[in-house]
Amino acid sequence: MSFSTGGLFVNESVEIARLHEQGSDWAETITRALIDGPTRLPKRDSNRRTVREIANRLSCLTDEEREYLTNSADRAEKQALLWLATCRAYAFVRDFAIEVIQDRLSSHRSDLPLDVFDQYFDSKSEWDENLAAISPTTRRKLRQVLFRIMREAGIINTVNTIQPTYLSSALRTLIGKTTPNDFLVFPGLQQ
Repeated sequence: MSFSTGGLFVNESVEIARLHEQGSDWAETITRALIDGPTRLPKRDSNRRTVREIANRLSCLTDEEREYLTNSADRAEKQALLWLATCRAYAFVRDFAIEVIQDRLSSHRSDLPLDVFDQYFDSKSEWDENLAAISPTTRRKLRQVLFRIMREAGIINTVNTIQPTYLSSALRTLIGKTTPNDFLVFPGLQQ
């Protein structure tokens, strides 16, 4: 649940993906990003946390997906790939996208009120002691950041209405090569 840092980080993610050399260790990429990377937060610890978070998400993309992100993707495709990376990095986010967002959309309820997150979190924490141990303050922060990420990815709009996703045929083909079930994290998109 370390996605409590920032948002989608589109520009920073693309720059860090460019720093990563295929087959190299992500720790090396993190070190390079901290030295000459795109994040210049005033506090060193905040900068380190942000770079690690971005690297964690990017490491969930295939080499081919990262290549597409840095060289071919338009802004909407970058957002989609980074949303996918976030869902792959965090099972909670992936499950929320599939179990809550897709369900609401298929039930013709396109609104996504904040309390839906709270209800989902409560239901999951009944079965997961790690979730149950999260403080109310951290939980609010997680909700705030997840909604920010979803807005920045185009999953919801500024008034928390779910936005059906359109993916280009090139991006659909690329994602389909890895895990066709990944299409489920995009509202209204099926395999």
